[in-house]
Amino acid sequence: MKIRVVFNQKGGVGKSTITVNLAAAAAKAGQRVLVVDLDPQGNSSHYLLGAGLDLAKPGLFDFFDQVLNFSMYAKAPAAFVHRTPFERFSIMPSHPSIAELESKLESRHKIYKLREALNELAGDFDEVWLDTPPALNFFTLSALIAAQGCLIPFDCDEFSRHALLGLIDRVAEIRNDHNADLAVEGIIVNQYQARASLPARMVTELQVQGLPVLDVFLGASVKVRESHERAIPLLLLDPNHKLSQQFSALYALLN
Repeated sequence: MKIRVVFNQKGGVGKSTITVNLAAAAAKAGQRVLVVDLDPQGNSSHYLLGAGLDLAKPGLFDFFDQVLNFSMYAKAPAAFVHRTPFERFSIMPSHPSIAELESKLESRHKIYKLREALNELAGDFDEVWLDTPPALNFFTLSALIAAQGCLIPFDCDEFSRHALLGLIDRVAEIRNDHNADLAVEGIIVNQYQARASLPARMVTELQVQGLPVLDVFLGASVKVRESHERAIPLLLLDPNHKLSQQFSALYALLN
């Protein structure tokens, strides 16, 4: 089972959109896919379940609450997983209340519990995609400790460029301290404007530095907002859209 985490401490770089659409590409390719939404904002959960999110219980909050309140009658990890409307595609949905559990989970050293839960689900899924909050907190660390591959979105912004080396260093530190299987699979250039000089220059600078920039760049489109509103991944809503084809090409590149 391949586990990937989409990680960046900067908000607004497209983590949830990238996570959901690459997971959709995997499901479309015939893989049994699970998305775990570790962001209290729950963007991936809303994206995949829409109005059905309120019915998707128990979810990630209940999983972590159970971790804190151990019982011999504890539910197996599969109990917190829910099917989406899309074939071969499931989610462990988030909830804003998981933020309230963070300090307790951290103080009681529960950082490996997500990895243990995903290991128990290895027979049920071929790929797991972890969406993370825009912070290097307990939930992001849990994801990095559980994953084998890390993808870093880059939105051609000066602040993102300055932060990249620090992000890669943190991933290396976590690999050395907690998870020898973790590797940065690549930097995903997102919201790329081919005709603008600044994005092209920034990407070239990253490549010159030897950073692992993936060769497929993701453009920007208002169609993404429609896919959010309709709670259908863009790749499934409009497979022929240019951005959908870029997601498909990016997924193929990773595999």
